[in-house]
Amino acid sequence: MTILKLEDIHFAYPGHAPVLDGASLQLEAGQRLSIAGPNGAGKSTLFHIALGLQAPSAGRVTVFGKERRVEVDFHEVRRRIGLVFQDPDDQLFCPTVAEDIAFGPLNLGRSKAEALAIVDKVLTDLSLMHLRDRITHKLSGGEKRLVTLATVLAMEPEALLLDEPTNALDTENETRLLDILLGLPQAILLVSHAPAFREALAPDSLELRNGRLV
Repeated sequence: MTILKLEDIHFAYPGHAPVLDGASLQLEAGQRLSIAGPNGAGKSTLFHIALGLQAPSAGRVTVFGKERRVEVDFHEVRRRIGLVFQDPDDQLFCPTVAEDIAFGPLNLGRSKAEALAIVDKVLTDLSLMHLRDRITHKLSGGEKRLVTLATVLAMEPEALLLDEPTNALDTENETRLLDILLGLPQAILLVSHAPAFREALAPDSLELRNGRLV
């Protein structure tokens, strides 16, 4: 099954040259695909377009076999595909770790008891139970990164978009994150500046150059 298909995507920020100029990619169920490219090449923009957070000026976005054009089309997409942002502080906004992880399931209509059961399961699976009641903004950079992943996995997504997940991670936490991600069943689309991490997690690779994926 094709999860995500971007065809001939064009995008420019107002007053700037195009960032994306005919970019196309396809992500299949269970596939691990990485995207490399210089800063400002449009890698994060591509993720935002895939989830309907930004609209392309031209091109077609098809997710789970259905073309997505308007905001309402993307509600289902955001429930079924999890995005781990480049900066954990963009994603964590509740006072405690448990509340941050419960937020998604509660939003999907789970009861408080069900949401808390999901919190405990995800934290146990990731060996992060010791962080359950910690104040989120007092966590280290590496801990925040692992908690962001937990908040996304609590939504039980069918695919993960990972935007520079190793940013600000020391070697130990990077290894830990890689082990966790390698054990997941989800399809993964990875943007990363770290060649060794890309090679280990998502060896199928594209490069974003001059607005196109090659």
